Formats: sequence, C-alpha cells, structure tokens
Amino acid sequence: MKLIIGLGNYGEEYEETRHNYGFMVVDEFLKRNNFPDFKLDYSSLLSINNNLIIAKPQTYMNNSGKAVKEISNYYKILPEDIIVIHDDVDIELGKIKESQDRGSAGHNGIKSIIDSLGTKNFKRIRMGINSQDESFTGSLENLVLKKFSKNEKILVDEAIEDAILILNKLWKE
Repeated sequence: MKLIIGLGNYGEEYEETRHNYGFMVVDEFLKRNNFPDFKLDYSSLLSINNNLIIAKPQTYMNNSGKAVKEISNYYKILPEDIIVIHDDVDIELGKIKESQDRGSAGHNGIKSIIDSLGTKNFKRIRMGINSQDESFTGSLENLVLKKFSKNEKILVDEAIEDAILILNKLWKE
C-alpha cells in the first residue's frame, strides 16, 4: 500500500494559494485516475483505491504530521511508501524537484511529518512557487498565502501535469 499526501490548508481563504499546491495536484490526480470522492477520516480527506491512498490533511499545514502518522499507523504504511507533494519557495515557479531522505529546509509541514514519523525517509515532489515577481515584497507567509496570478496559473497547470506523470510512475513502483 502506498500513500500520496498533498499538503495544504483547508478553507476557502486558502484555495488556489501557493501553500495549497499539494492539494491542487492531488485533486487533479484523483480526477484523472477515477478515484472515489474524498471522505473525512484520520484527520484527512481520503480517497482509497486498491493499493493507493490519497490524502489531504485537514490539520493545517504546520500539523500535517499528525494526519500522516494516523494514516500510516492505521494502514501500516512504511515511510518509504509515502509520497508528499508540497510547495517549495526555493524552486522557481513551474519547476518540480523529486527528493527523498532530506530535511525540511524550513517547510513547517514537512518538519511536522519528519517529527511525527521519526524519519525523513519518504519521497517528496517539491512544487516551485518562487515566481521571481519583483512586485512582491513582504514576508514568506505573505508569499505562500498569495494566490497565483492568471499568467502564473499557466506555469502551475503545466507543473501539475508533470507532477501527475511523476505520481503515476511512483505509485506503481
């Protein structure tokens, strides 16, 4: 059994924000692979199909580890069978990086998962959100909670396509 976690924050005010990139990817993955609708269980919205669970934690980003631990404990999923999709400010918008067994790099959702699982040995798909937009000034919090512009959405949609290709490969391994 494998677990795909899309990180984000629940609530209308967070929809389509950079911090909800993980939610956006798993929503599209779910549609394209004809998974059942999400249902609330284990502090997450879950969709289960055969040997794959797709989850959107409903604990807010900084407490994502709580949901991941609940799901992985109940379904006896090993950390190396977990794939987490999340936003990454250190990567250019539209770009994606795969990684495994690395630290949080300051991402509080990832830090929470590492702390809860007691390991960093899980796969990650890191979705770039740094648009190099010179008009943006302010805190990191303001950046991650900013919605994508119409022009940025083109890059986001292309990156989601790429992420889905990666997910289709990883969950079948």
